[in-house]
Amino acid sequence: MSIKIERIGSQLVKEISYILATEIKDQDIKFVTVTDVKVTNDLSFAKVYVTVFDQNRKKETMEALKGASGFIRKTLADRIEIRHIPELEFIYDESIEYGNKIEHIIEQIHEED
Repeated sequence: MSIKIERIGSQLVKEISYILATEIKDQDIKFVTVTDVKVTNDLSFAKVYVTVFDQNRKKETMEALKGASGFIRKTLADRIEIRHIPELEFIYDESIEYGNKIEHIIEQIHEED
């Protein structure tokens, strides 16, 4: 991956996080954390990895993010200086849950010793 693609991905993480925290009025989206953005080499698509504070509302939150993607792209177009804003696909990031599960297992092993 080129430095330009990584830089754009990093900028997208920052800007999307700010938009979700300050400009989205939907309460389902308020407690979403953007963990990473993977942009394709041609800048046509971006996978936005997110985590959700309330695990019970994960499905509703992901649907709300999908519905808000047009607004987010429009807002990004005003803030980021690239010719074409990539199509956004929001994906739930399970790596944090997986890390917590591994940490819990390690703690159990240490308690048994």
